[in-house]
Amino acid sequence: MNLLDEFSKAYADFLDDTYDCVDRLVLNAYFPMAGSGGGFRTWWRQIFGGDEQLDNTHLMRFAGRFSRRVRAYAEKENIPLIDCQRGQRKHEAAEPFIPKLPGFRGVFCILTGMAPAPVRNVLHAKNGQPHIFVPKPYRYVKHYFFHIMDPDWGHVIIRFCPHPPFPAQIILNAHEYVAIEAQKKGIDFVKEGNCFTQFSDAAGLANVTDAMSAPSAVGCLVKVCERWIYSACLCFALTTEEQERSRFRYSFSVYQLEYSRNLLFTRGRHMEQIFDSVIDHTRAALDIKTLKTIFGFKHRPFIQKKNTGKQPRFEAQIERPVWDLTVFKVHFKRLTAKIYSKGERVLRIECIAHNTQDLRCGRVIDKFPDMVQALHAMVDRFLDVLRCVDAAFIHDDFLNQLHMPSVLSGRRVAGIDTNNLRIRAIMTALVALASAPKGFTSSQLAAKVNEISRDKAASYTSRQAAYDLKKFRAKGIVKKEPYKRQYELTPQGLRSIAALHILRDKVIEPLLAGQCRPKRGRKPKNICPLDEHYKILQTEMQQLFATIGIAA
Repeated sequence: MNLLDEFSKAYADFLDDTYDCVDRLVLNAYFPMAGSGGGFRTWWRQIFGGDEQLDNTHLMRFAGRFSRRVRAYAEKENIPLIDCQRGQRKHEAAEPFIPKLPGFRGVFCILTGMAPAPVRNVLHAKNGQPHIFVPKPYRYVKHYFFHIMDPDWGHVIIRFCPHPPFPAQIILNAHEYVAIEAQKKGIDFVKEGNCFTQFSDAAGLANVTDAMSAPSAVGCLVKVCERWIYSACLCFALTTEEQERSRFRYSFSVYQLEYSRNLLFTRGRHMEQIFDSVIDHTRAALDIKTLKTIFGFKHRPFIQKKNTGKQPRFEAQIERPVWDLTVFKVHFKRLTAKIYSKGERVLRIECIAHNTQDLRCGRVIDKFPDMVQALHAMVDRFLDVLRCVDAAFIHDDFLNQLHMPSVLSGRRVAGIDTNNLRIRAIMTALVALASAPKGFTSSQLAAKVNEISRDKAASYTSRQAAYDLKKFRAKGIVKKEPYKRQYELTPQGLRSIAALHILRDKVIEPLLAGQCRPKRGRKPKNICPLDEHYKILQTEMQQLFATIGIAA
């Protein structure tokens, strides 16, 4: 069992195994030559020999011809073609038509639906020269969703736009690829939905999943895209002769990418208790405003299933979870980190790049391994932050040295006064920004402080944030790489300020606010563990105050 982060190491005694895997990924297919107006005009001339027919009417005829050819092909091959209504979930409409035969290969369903697309518009100048541009916002046009069964990737979806230059999106699921490759290598496994819950060879499965982040994965992605986009989609828009004459070839880039770490617990009850505890401890500190919980009607099994000697199934489909499901999300613009339970005893930590541009490592298909590594580092950082906040700690001299002046880069820097309201707001904001994948800037810290500050009249600026960050850097709480604008919290600094936050909000302030006085009235039926501790403190603190001579 390969444990890569502090969170997994802390709960290693409750785990059977772990595995990392690329999950859902969306690729953009585009024709680079037609990206500009001049390139589009050159491509048009290669097909028609001139600009005489270059107008909006002839551009629209491509979509009409595509529709007629697709519908005729679907009728001939007896392939269902469904026109989806607005708001209809297309994957649910295609599920009844998924082929049951294991050797099926090809298109098994075609759906249509409206979606925005960069449709070209042609305007002619007074001298007759065409001007080609893409109006914004994008127009909503009819797209065709080809559902394909691939021998290596399983269920593949291609969303194709029938308007020139025919942009498309290819939707893949790496879990299905790993399942097919594991089956070829003779690895027995149990797969429930989109998750492996049991496997016979952990090292063999790890080799298959690690191959998705290797440079060779680029060739596999290009291969599956080119296998179907020309033969199953583009052939209805351009004939083979037109494709060769105009040199129409797609290039590919990664638009969306998901990466997950799956922790397989020995017992589902242990997983649920640990997950609930982590949520209770970290939700407020990480400033999670919403927490989504779907309540089920069945408890997770307490006793682990015994091995009956039978070979595990290759795949098991479950209708919907019957136990409680809680989703814990943290958003950073177009990047998301979330943790939730998957299946009976799997805890999944998932990082999503809704637009890979925010990963800042390129978007072309050749940069796919770098994107996977960036999401892998994001998962590690998110779990380390969860562990640091969940198990906060203050070392011996931290409180004594915190208010003392320090030296940073040869200059004297003031200490940190935790009684200052602004400093407390900064510490709260630092914990909330700790899980940012690329760190945070002084402007982002200032915006977060203004969001949580109680003083609405005074505005906290980025210049003040930069000055205060020097204090935290001098104490080793915050670090900053040379020649970079982003700041990051050190693990020890995060544990320390999280512990200070908990002590003040959960211990000191309730005591000073009179929370330890015995409350009158009927006792509530359901009391959480924190209320039980406060109830014990009520009696003890009254006696302590009487002994040391403090009026309660």
